[in-house]
Amino acid sequence: MTPAPLRLAFLLTFSSGLASVGLLPAPLTAQEPPPAAAAKPADDPAYAQLELLTRAMEIIRQNYVNEKEVSYEKLVEGALEGMLRKLDPHCEYMGRSLFEEMQQEQRDTSEGVGITIALREGTLTIITVQENGPAAKAGVQPNDQIIRIGEVLTDSMSTMEAVQHLKGKAGEAIRITVRRPGTKQFLDFNLVRQALHESSVRDAMLLHDRLASPWKIGYARITEFTQNTPKDLSNELDKLEKEGMQAFILDLRNNPGGLIDSAVGVCGEFLPPNTVVVTTEGRVASQNPPPYRTPPREGKALRKYPMAILINQGSASGSELVAGALQDLKRAIIVGTTSFGKGSVQTILPMKNGAAMRLTTAKYYTPAHRTIHENGVEPNIVSSLTSEEEGKIMQWRADTSSGEARGLDLAKLGDRQLERATDVLKGVLVYQQFEKGAAPAAAATTTPTPPAPGKPGEPKPATPKAAPAPKPKPVTVPDKIPPPAATPAPTPGLSSPAPAAAPTPAPAPSSAPSPTATPPKDEKKPTPPPTEG
Repeated sequence: MTPAPLRLAFLLTFSSGLASVGLLPAPLTAQEPPPAAAAKPADDPAYAQLELLTRAMEIIRQNYVNEKEVSYEKLVEGALEGMLRKLDPHCEYMGRSLFEEMQQEQRDTSEGVGITIALREGTLTIITVQENGPAAKAGVQPNDQIIRIGEVLTDSMSTMEAVQHLKGKAGEAIRITVRRPGTKQFLDFNLVRQALHESSVRDAMLLHDRLASPWKIGYARITEFTQNTPKDLSNELDKLEKEGMQAFILDLRNNPGGLIDSAVGVCGEFLPPNTVVVTTEGRVASQNPPPYRTPPREGKALRKYPMAILINQGSASGSELVAGALQDLKRAIIVGTTSFGKGSVQTILPMKNGAAMRLTTAKYYTPAHRTIHENGVEPNIVSSLTSEEEGKIMQWRADTSSGEARGLDLAKLGDRQLERATDVLKGVLVYQQFEKGAAPAAAATTTPTPPAPGKPGEPKPATPKAAPAPKPKPVTVPDKIPPPAATPAPTPGLSSPAPAAAPTPAPAPSSAPSPTATPPKDEKKPTPPPTEG
């Protein structure tokens, strides 16, 4: 039987830890709870379970074949790893070295292979591939499942452990083995690590006439949400508006997320100031932080043109918050496939031994109080791509072309999701044009038109009254109807009066270009999870 002092020591240690987890305050902070009255062991349901745990540890220590592998430190760390991994894929125990590695990742630049990874159904999966990075150049694709890193299998590897293996000194090579879903292929890639510098706003342009004609539809994509993303996007939007942009497509496909404040700032480019876009809710309502609101516009006018957002299963976290908020607030039409479904808050809880726990403590909610966690954002218009089509898009993104050639290449790409988004915005623009023109035209038909002046000596026609018109007299119809090209003049002998000419309403004014107008000139201007590796 386990010695009583040992059982008591483990009971106190684990009881304290469980209590602090249950009484966490707002996310990203940790405080010790007030001491509670000690419960009698017989009345405490945790006591029996902790006794079972300590008993199992003693059996392992006394009987495991390799005595060096069963120190108390290793067994406790193993128990913590299993305990957290059992909760959800985003919780994990980080040993001292892993915790230090995570802290180093807060730097702006890193030396890796240019992929974002996450555990998906227990498998280490590549979520995004950074264009121009080592992985993209080698042919790695999103959704590839990592089977081996170097000589180490990944079946029991956490995301942070995988990152630790993938990162290293620039110029050093690492080999990975992946399984490509939908095929039976196992592929090996030798990747040379390099310093990665990410510019988050890419390819801001007016779409080529082949996609957008006769309208001017803008396009830009955000690869991740960094500190400068809102400012960079605002500058690009200003330039596109000066070029006459009438609608805008924001591409968030394969965007793994990033800083939530940055995502909120992007929402602020398209919504009024002080609009609630995200709320955070944990177990204790009184400890929830204030909702995230859009920042002030600082004198800038609201951007009111129609908008569409592209998402796919690689869109996670911050990109899902942007898409969900603008969808709930009826500001954007979402096109693509259901997003990843990462909408939870992880709190890093340092421990006395230099290690830390990453624990899910809250969930994010959209303005309509939808939780995207494990659900994702469902698009308004579903449009999917084959793996071959996604590969072509990845190649275009990695291409270094610029200017008109890049816009033309995008138009020729056959990106069906982008084409659906442009079609939707064209329909919205046509409808807006119709609405602007329909009201004046309808008013014109209700205004009585004064009769044309008659010849001298002829009686003036009577002013039409609101009373019902009398029934018309029978009309003598000729046996043969003359052809349209030779319409005869009215015959005086006919008993029916000649019909009066219908008034022609004046053309309705319209500020939007007609769909049949000359096409405009093409003008262009040249995580954790997911965790970057």
